[in-house]
Amino acid sequence: MTVQAQQPGGTKPTAQIPPFVLEAHKILKDTAGQLPKSVTGLERQMMIGDTVSRFDEGVRDKLASLMNYFLKRMLTLNASDIDMGGYGSQNQIWYRIYGSKKPDPALGKFSPDDMNILVQSVIGDRQRNFLYENRNLDFSHMLYLENGEFRRFRADAYFDLDQLALNMRAINNSVRPFKSLEIHANVARALSLSHTKDGLCLVTGITGSGKSSTLDSIIDANNHTVDAHIVIIAAPIEYVHESDRCIIRHREVGRDVLSFKDGAVQALRQDPDIIMIGELRDADTILTALEITDSGHKVFSTLHTASAVESIDRIIGETPPVEQERVRNRLADTLRCVISQKLVPSLDGKRVLAKEILLATPSVRAAIKNNNTSEIYQMISEASDQGMTTLEMDLRRLYLQKKISLENTMNYANNKRRMQQLLQMQGAPEIE
Repeated sequence: MTVQAQQPGGTKPTAQIPPFVLEAHKILKDTAGQLPKSVTGLERQMMIGDTVSRFDEGVRDKLASLMNYFLKRMLTLNASDIDMGGYGSQNQIWYRIYGSKKPDPALGKFSPDDMNILVQSVIGDRQRNFLYENRNLDFSHMLYLENGEFRRFRADAYFDLDQLALNMRAINNSVRPFKSLEIHANVARALSLSHTKDGLCLVTGITGSGKSSTLDSIIDANNHTVDAHIVIIAAPIEYVHESDRCIIRHREVGRDVLSFKDGAVQALRQDPDIIMIGELRDADTILTALEITDSGHKVFSTLHTASAVESIDRIIGETPPVEQERVRNRLADTLRCVISQKLVPSLDGKRVLAKEILLATPSVRAAIKNNNTSEIYQMISEASDQGMTTLEMDLRRLYLQKKISLENTMNYANNKRRMQQLLQMQGAPEIE
């Protein structure tokens, strides 16, 4: 038995839902119907988890097939993310396609308990206990395709008004070529172990700005050009690198190591040349990253900040006041490069990378040590010959290359006034 479905926003039936999807949907409905309405909140989720843990292999396989059906459709639509469950989803499956997130009516509707059951069916017993205790769970998910290939997904399960919600982001099977980053030779040398043996290099940006893809490009470039040992600590592990000239270790927080800090400290005893810390989330991780960088290692990491200057201020501001002077001096000594980036909608309906690049020159180091970070933006804007660029300068470049619209050139700028000045220099019309 099959039913016809519609494409998002369409009116004509364009696809058929396979029988196993209908079977899985029935399993969800029947299981949800057995839950007492009087039990709510966390207790209800724990009851669902107990029920899911008793599913036989056949039921598990059918629910896994339903989840995989959603993910395969995600790949067909070229979506970067899928969202489901929780009050906010309004019982629908949502996809982010080239930056825009919309529900997909072709997949029908699923009640909150349907999604509670489905989400809990793709994680293990220990992961469920972690989710109940912390109200959030980061994990990775694997999708095996019919042609023998596989795709990996970064997943985050969390609570939304007592219901479980899930986001999954597709991880690319291939690494973006390092040359496609279009960076200056000075910046490439700062990122390469063959030229610069130590120091802290940061890739920053808001969620969904492509930080992980850029880091993977940098790791891949080192993997093919230098003989070394790279330790990657991430939550979760996204792209899995195949060792070439480097031996590459992948340590997933929560599975292979307990925390970013623990992974970084332990890495020092594993004879590394490069340590990649997925994210500088807290003061302990920041201090640990600075310590291991100070010990002569090359460290790559990310921050959720919108500019290079904000990244420096965030690192210093996240640490206790009593530590900030020491952190400021240590950061000035160890920082090598900051790449702060955004993905901007392009004129071809996709997205293009815009970036701000800071190199730690002597004047930049002095500004950090003297707590004059407000001067750094001007230093970046005056050092394009050295490989530095402000986000506004790079947005202007993309606009002049006719890759992005004038409206998005302004919308994605951090410094609107400076962006307007740069555009007026090129004779572009003003935007109110």
